[in-house]
Amino acid sequence: MATLTAHTPVTGRRSPARSGRLLRALIVAGVVGVLGAWWIDTPTSLAFTPAATATSLGELSGMVGAFLVCAQVLLIARVPWFEHAVGMDRLVSWHRTLGSTVLFLIISHVLLMILGVQLLTSSTPWSATATVLTSYPDMLTALIGTLLFFAIGISSARIPRGKISYEAWYWIHVTAYVAIFLTFFHELSAGVHFVNNPINRAVWIVLYFATASAVLTWRFILPATSAWKHRMQVYQVVHEGNGIDSIWLEGPHLDELGVRAGQFMMFRFITVGHMLTAHPFSLSSLPSDGLMRITVGSLGDHTSRMRHLKRGTAVFAEGPFGHFTPEASHRHKVLLVAGGAGIGPICALAQSLVTEGRNVVMVYRSTSHDRLALVEELRAIHPMVLHTVVGSRAELGRDPLGPRALKHQVKDICEREVYICGPEGMGVTVEASLSTLGISKRLIHREILSMG
Repeated sequence: MATLTAHTPVTGRRSPARSGRLLRALIVAGVVGVLGAWWIDTPTSLAFTPAATATSLGELSGMVGAFLVCAQVLLIARVPWFEHAVGMDRLVSWHRTLGSTVLFLIISHVLLMILGVQLLTSSTPWSATATVLTSYPDMLTALIGTLLFFAIGISSARIPRGKISYEAWYWIHVTAYVAIFLTFFHELSAGVHFVNNPINRAVWIVLYFATASAVLTWRFILPATSAWKHRMQVYQVVHEGNGIDSIWLEGPHLDELGVRAGQFMMFRFITVGHMLTAHPFSLSSLPSDGLMRITVGSLGDHTSRMRHLKRGTAVFAEGPFGHFTPEASHRHKVLLVAGGAGIGPICALAQSLVTEGRNVVMVYRSTSHDRLALVEELRAIHPMVLHTVVGSRAELGRDPLGPRALKHQVKDICEREVYICGPEGMGVTVEASLSTLGISKRLIHREILSMG
């Protein structure tokens, strides 16, 4: 095992694992608080009749669902404390997980409220539905908001998600803000726990106001201020290899962005075909002399069109985000494994780690020589050792990223901390190989660049 040396980065911030537990505890505490607010006004009526029981449970599912919707929005509102403490990839993962729970609670809320009315009036489900829509205040807007939530949930399911473009999926999800706004009013006007309890009502208004303020501040106001300050634009597009291009960006004060090697930003190019959505890209070259670079692979319509960007195209950028940085590792010896467009953040990491005095080895995987990008730049990073592994498995006659192959190329691999960036399949293969070699998961760093 390698020992820690003077080159080991020392950070004073709370570990992501510990911060993650704290953030999860806050969400759980919020749910417990909602349960408490519901229980205070409920016990007597809960056991009174089946209709009252169904209605009370419907109110509970609606309250918890509404709270978790706010939690969902806050997780991806770009709040700096959340991102620095946990990392954007984990926040997005939690956001997705909560989405399934929220959809279940919304459906439960609707069905239980209808069931409560049906049991109370001895009517049919359709008649009970009509009664709910016409008897409770603000139900028309609540109905529209609920239908929007259903559309968002359906679009995120595995099969539908694979059949619609990222742009369509993105704009469907933007309607979540509209859905939250439309359903908010009926919570206050029809929810007995808010109508009859001014404290609950005040707390609920503060929750929604804080959520809206966070979104406005970190998703709109501060990014707009940053965009005006840096006035970022496309400087040059460089073809790096088959399906891989680098976009050089220029602007004043780029060094003040505070971006570190391995981090990504959300980029929106203000031109036809690009301006409607923002996409995450890691920097392959950090800001220097008013320039910085991203290196992207042609993985879809958006990235395929990026090679045609014109000089002077305005760029709206948010970030930086991510923990895929030199500060994430603690060993002097580091292994970098790259494939495809993953060479971008790995290139920036290599430069930074070598500058820190680390012992760096890189394995760069590609199926063909014409898909290798930034190779000459990588070879110039001394004293880093670069291994390029080119060819298909059939051509090579083996799995070039299997445990035996990795051990053959990097003799001291078990003494190294590892960063992986590349296609999903490659990442899974490398992680499995490292596990076979006995390398702990805590020594493996891999961040998924996705905000969806």
